[in-house]
Amino acid sequence: MNFAQFSQLVRQNVAQVIIGKDAVVELLLVALLCDGHVLLEDVPGIGKTTLAKALARSIDCTFSRIQFTPDLLPGDVTGINYFNQKQQEFEFRRGPVFSQVLLSDEINRATPR
Repeated sequence: MNFAQFSQLVRQNVAQVIIGKDAVVELLLVALLCDGHVLLEDVPGIGKTTLAKALARSIDCTFSRIQFTPDLLPGDVTGINYFNQKQQEFEFRRGPVFSQVLLSDEINRATPR
């Protein structure tokens, strides 16, 4: 399967969930191909989260969402080490940054630390 066929299938899958965002889906696919990042800015309630979830499902990737707040800690993003009392050892609980498609919501609410 070449990229044109792949992108057509992804666009069809996403179009079943989100209507009228063909240009945005195209740009998301370009970013995916180029190993890049995308900043989606739009008014609330337009479907940015639904779009990201639909894209992740279409390309069979894991999806996570970070809701930025003023009290967000680095461990909330990267994960934490915690002590498992049953096994008597430390374990690492992965944060949302370990997903393949990550939605960072309300970045403007985060503190600049």
